[in-house]
Amino acid sequence: SCLIAGALSPAVDIIRTIRDPEKPNTLEELDVVTESCVEVQEIAEEEYLVVIRFTPTVPHCSLATLIGLCLRIKLQRCLPFRHKLEIYISEGTHSTEEDINKQINDKERVAAAMENPNLREIVEQCVTEPD
Repeated sequence: SCLIAGALSPAVDIIRTIRDPEKPNTLEELDVVTESCVEVQEIAEEEYLVVIRFTPTVPHCSLATLIGLCLRIKLQRCLPFRHKLEIYISEGTHSTEEDINKQINDKERVAAAMENPNLREIVEQCVTEPD
């Protein structure tokens, strides 16, 4: 379990500094992500399943998909170990959570979203570490 805790900490540190697409705050400051929303399970030797459950600021938040995308991109880039990533909206916190969950966990849709220059620019702004 030390390993899991050791794997949990980088995941939490990576997502806590992601910025909200519309506000100057980080997702942690807005309580969109908290330490307790991250779960890490060992699924194979040196490979982990990282599950993130985030809570949009409002139930009809139009940016929920974008926030999920930011979480995925930043974790994929920064996690220091082999992993599978599942990102979900906390149950009951968004009006279209099922659709969004499907979208942000669909590799092809994520890749297509990142090919959109406007979207990619927003994601980069959100995931870039502040100086």
